[in-house]
Amino acid sequence: MTEGGRNRRIVLGVTGSIAAYKAAEIVRLFRKAGVEVHVVMSPAAREFITPLTLGTLSGNPVTVDLFGNETGGPYLDWGGEGGGNAGIRHIQTSREAELIVVAPATGNLLGKVAHGIADEPLSTAIRASSVPVLFAPGMNTKMWENPAVRENVRILMERGYRFVEPEEGDLACGEFGKGKMADPERVADAALRLLGPARPDLPAILVTAGRTEE
Repeated sequence: MTEGGRNRRIVLGVTGSIAAYKAAEIVRLFRKAGVEVHVVMSPAAREFITPLTLGTLSGNPVTVDLFGNETGGPYLDWGGEGGGNAGIRHIQTSREAELIVVAPATGNLLGKVAHGIADEPLSTAIRASSVPVLFAPGMNTKMWENPAVRENVRILMERGYRFVEPEEGDLACGEFGKGKMADPERVADAALRLLGPARPDLPAILVTAGRTEE
């Protein structure tokens, strides 16, 4: 899937929800569709899935830090050797993408974006970009139904952000209700529809109106 002779690009944002493990399958589905994937993780997301896993599956460095104060392996974009400046990498990555997908999206991340807070790589990348953003929330039922979360979702939808609604089912906490992140296939399908079909490479065309006369 190419546009203008280059791979199409999606930024996949991953936040600190138990559903973060599903991000690995979403990366696989995007790659299968021929889309280049760049992963940006919130600090809490690293408690649920490793950057090494997502970097290996995506084939690209994973942005995990605003300032590059740590060192990591070959798939980690810490701003060290071979990683460039991590302080601007999250911004550059988001601007080169055609779409940002956040799956799972926690209530915390939704609140940050709704109120303009950018204090870690993912929220900063979203604020620094003008491309469409698709959220796939994943959280406890009580969190999803919380009035503050509902208000933040309303604000974001009014601003043009897109959502893949969470599903009803058994939750990690042992409860049953709505809040379970949508299946990876649903998230990937919604993202690819937003991305749209790739435009074929256009041949060079010279337009002339004939010779010039005075």
